[in-house]
Amino acid sequence: MAERHVLGLSGGRDSAALAVYVRQTMPEIDFEYFFTDTGKELPEVYEFLGRLEGYLGQPILRLNPRRDFDFWLREYGNFLPSPQTRWCTRQLKLAPFEQYIKPMLAAGDKVFSYVAIRSDEDYREGYSAKQANLKVLLPFREAGIDKAGVIEILESSGVGMPKYYDWRSRSGCTFCFFQQKIEWVRLRELHPEAYEEAKSYEKTALDSGSPFTWTQGEALTELEKPERVIQIKTDYEVRLEREKARRPVNPLRQWDEPIDIDDLYGEDEGGGSCNICHK
Repeated sequence: MAERHVLGLSGGRDSAALAVYVRQTMPEIDFEYFFTDTGKELPEVYEFLGRLEGYLGQPILRLNPRRDFDFWLREYGNFLPSPQTRWCTRQLKLAPFEQYIKPMLAAGDKVFSYVAIRSDEDYREGYSAKQANLKVLLPFREAGIDKAGVIEILESSGVGMPKYYDWRSRSGCTFCFFQQKIEWVRLRELHPEAYEEAKSYEKTALDSGSPFTWTQGEALTELEKPERVIQIKTDYEVRLEREKARRPVNPLRQWDEPIDIDDLYGEDEGGGSCNICHK
């Protein structure tokens, strides 16, 4: 029997910061880093993982689901994943992770899984361990590290932020249903081929009787209309300026904490959080 220390990377901010943090604070531990590839990730995700590998000095294991997004879409009657039915998380993230650690647990190894839930995320629970020899650890929560602390870890290490954070607040999954409407607009502008693929999935879903569209209450064919795009962009700028005016400037900081899009919008604009893959 052995001890195994595994840390899953989403391609986002928090899990990357946790990888940097444990390497800095626990150099005596031999960590195994892995990334579950849904096959529907933004290209920025792969670039960021390469950058992180350079810092860690070791490869990040890629886990691939045995069956892809298209297979599970058919299995679920062409109904899109949604906050009500998160089959993408279950089948494309959790199942590969469980398959990955299954032989470790079967061999009697003690498996420690490190999860990047911050101290300011009381609403998140993370993965619930069902096996006696699997222990889930939350280093950020235990150390009192919040969102600002995560950003500082990445900036000071030189790894920096994933590039998709320039236009998106969460998740490297191309079709993430937790995207805000402004993020769908930006996806169309920056990755038009991915947006068209999302439209195609949505049309198939609606033709099959799905009650869900990618973004709550509005099909992508409506969202992309010129007048609607202008409205979404204008609304976003108004909210951004309002939030900037509300926040006090800290003269002791060398850089301002970026404003998450989720700070600007509520549930009516597609907000929400995925406990597994949003960061």
